[in-house]
Amino acid sequence: MLHGTFKNAQSTRAGRDCFYKEASAAGYNVIVDSRGQLLWPDQSAESRPLLVITSRRASTAYLEYLRGLHASYIVAGETQCDFKAASAVLFREFKVERMAVVGGPIINGAFLKAGLLDEVTLLMGPGIDGRSGEQGVFEGLPRSYLPWRLTLRASNPCPRGLSL
Repeated sequence: MLHGTFKNAQSTRAGRDCFYKEASAAGYNVIVDSRGQLLWPDQSAESRPLLVITSRRASTAYLEYLRGLHASYIVAGETQCDFKAASAVLFREFKVERMAVVGGPIINGAFLKAGLLDEVTLLMGPGIDGRSGEQGVFEGLPRSYLPWRLTLRASNPCPRGLSL
């Protein structure tokens, strides 16, 4: 990712769900950018090309910017990304059958809320942070959601006191 944000004088929003596939690849670097503001380097030589998931809030100029960088994109959702719809496009059009969600608590919570997680791998280090206001692993779910039940399949110690 490059420093700064995408700015343009045009304010025409994408307006509809759509996708653009620049290239087929064995894997993609999938990035969530609901507003269409992040800047990227050219993707023409990448073996794992950039694929941006954005919402209809993104401008048509931003989508043209991504095309100019040889990057693919999926527009799904009115103001927030619709991960269920985007995942369907990933599977159908990009042939993605399995993905790792490596995000912060909000992205993790959104995938959990959409029912798209079937496995969770946590890397834990020796330490405790109980400070008020610090986010957990999953955030953004309403209080009406009940806790998700998980089954521990394995616990593997790693070097330096970490556990996987």
